[in-house]
Amino acid sequence: MSTTTSHTPSSTPEPEGPAETATASRPARLIQNEVTTEIPVHLLFRDEPDPAPVPLGPAIVGRRQGTGEQPRFRRPLPAGPRPAAQVDPDLVERPARVLPGSAGVIAGICGTAGCVAASWWAGLLSPLAMEALRLPEYAGAGLGPAQWAAYAGAGALSLFGFGGLARGRTGRAWVLGLFGRYRGTVRRTGLMWVNPLLLRRRVDVRLRHWRGEPMPAADGNGVALRVVVLVVWRVRDTVRATLGVEDHETYLRECVEAALARVPVEPPGSARASVDSVTDALTRLVAADAGPVGLEVFSVQPVRVEYAPEVAPAMHRRRIAALDAQHRSSVLTSVVDSVEDTVTRLTMRGLVELDDYERKALVKDLTVAFCAGRGETGQ
Repeated sequence: MSTTTSHTPSSTPEPEGPAETATASRPARLIQNEVTTEIPVHLLFRDEPDPAPVPLGPAIVGRRQGTGEQPRFRRPLPAGPRPAAQVDPDLVERPARVLPGSAGVIAGICGTAGCVAASWWAGLLSPLAMEALRLPEYAGAGLGPAQWAAYAGAGALSLFGFGGLARGRTGRAWVLGLFGRYRGTVRRTGLMWVNPLLLRRRVDVRLRHWRGEPMPAADGNGVALRVVVLVVWRVRDTVRATLGVEDHETYLRECVEAALARVPVEPPGSARASVDSVTDALTRLVAADAGPVGLEVFSVQPVRVEYAPEVAPAMHRRRIAALDAQHRSSVLTSVVDSVEDTVTRLTMRGLVELDDYERKALVKDLTVAFCAGRGETGQ
């Protein structure tokens, strides 16, 4: 049987009047600064739609000062593929219209002959010149409009004939343009005639190699390196190489720098160093970047890899420490094998009978002797 005991504070005064009676019926406050706020009943049963969710972007929530809360990182979105380089699709190499060199020579000779005939017609040739050219004597009609027109026509024919002569070489090409418009590419060799009004740009289309200057790179651990690469390439599309970019050689060098920033290069002597895999990765990246501008890349091979000047002393000391540790390990392994072989032979052949204490002492003495001997011989 349970008994309930009610404890009433002894300091509670007796009620005096109706107001004091209502106040005394409330329980005593356990917290002196207690404040009670009434909530309207209709607010507890409201049926309102939930607000629209706010989209959260891939941002980083910073930590609040003084709370010790660690920052929360959102999962990054997968990176999309890099956009490929776009070049004007109308820039397509096509052969230019040229004439054989004999046509230009004949036109130049005809223009020169026309100038001589106009001079004879105007009477400007000396008797000695007419005798050398076997021309009949003629007093001449003087320089009139007709003579000036003959001079102009013959001179223009001579200039166009001789001025359009060009010599095509093996491994060289001409990109022709007229008033800023592409007119074709000339890959022919030998003497030929090209319109002298066309602007000519010479392009080397031979197989070329370029040995770059030391470029910044990094290994798999992010250590700064300096890499010298050998690039074997050639111009495949002359119009895109000359008109698609401002300078295709500068563009190729920048493509190589960008590829070195994306591909980790291991220094020589590293366990993870693989020249073939690095060469394949660099060649693939540079060929993909330089292909849209008419460049064909065959190989991008690192020929010299060294640490950057700011980290070279530290990495050199680290390399020496690693070699020293490797040497010590090999020496210790050799000494232990020699001691074990010596003790085993002595006991198996019955030369000595050793207990545990004597065996330990012998092993200790042999180890010291072998280590001292190897230290003196420098092995």
